Amino acid sequence: MTLLKWTRQVMMTLLIACGSAHGAYAQAPVILIHIHGLSYSSDGKRLMIPSHHGLAIYENGKWSKAAGPQHDYMGFSATSKGLYSSGHPAPGSNLVNPFGLIRSSDEGKTWVKLGLEGETDFHLLATSWNASAIYVWNPATNTRIRRAGLHSTVNDGSSWKSARTAGLEGEPHALAVHPDDPSIVAVSTSKGVFGSRDFGDTFRRVAEGESTSIFFDLDGKRLWFGTFEGQARLSHVNFDGTAIERVTIPVLQKDAIAYVAQNPANRSEYAIASFQRSVFLTKDAGRTWAAIAERGETR
Repeated sequence: MTLLKWTRQVMMTLLIACGSAHGAYAQAPVILIHIHGLSYSSDGKRLMIPSHHGLAIYENGKWSKAAGPQHDYMGFSATSKGLYSSGHPAPGSNLVNPFGLIRSSDEGKTWVKLGLEGETDFHLLATSWNASAIYVWNPATNTRIRRAGLHSTVNDGSSWKSARTAGLEGEPHALAVHPDDPSIVAVSTSKGVFGSRDFGDTFRRVAEGESTSIFFDLDGKRLWFGTFEGQARLSHVNFDGTAIERVTIPVLQKDAIAYVAQNPANRSEYAIASFQRSVFLTKDAGRTWAAIAERGETR
């Protein structure tokens, strides 16, 4: 079974179980039904995890639910100034399903509509930490984006640039945008890790193998990426494709790394989240790790 088929099977199982799990979820402090992203707050004090019922927050060694609507966030991504997402509204919300593109400047308490509501759910969405750039992998044509594939916007979705993606191979799994340069984007695919310096018009391979996740260091110098070769692995590489270095991670049984995030206030602190809803923290850039959630059960 390929990683993609296995991941889809896991997600379908979780979706089927979601109804029965919701009752337990309401009684437990926090249970991660799904994980649809991983980001730190701009001050580095909170780790934010969008799940099937709103944002889970890890702060000062404790879990809580964020204030605000309990939306089903997809394509969740943070910047130094706020949050961006797609997905589906919580019951009773005045947002149309699906969201299209939305933005929050108060850590998810309130959201502003940026267009394509009722049209598109962007599962693959990434933002630049400092530059005003958003990249999406558009699943199908809509009223603002006339074809499927990679697109970017530097004005919060008022207009979109279509990327030619010459040289990109495989099915896309994840996107990452350079923290300072809006023209630099990386894509994690079933055929490897690919990087572009021209808004996605042309790509070159940065690393081989089926890649499951991707993340730019906040200094913009390295790409962190997860792979699956019978077991989960995590590496980082210079953006020019040199000096690939393997990072020791906890053993993940029939699992792989779905998301990576870096604390902007403490650059040696990283978080990783897996497809099976396990979350780990490192304070020393990956030399040692501590589990803060295992298969959805938070600690």
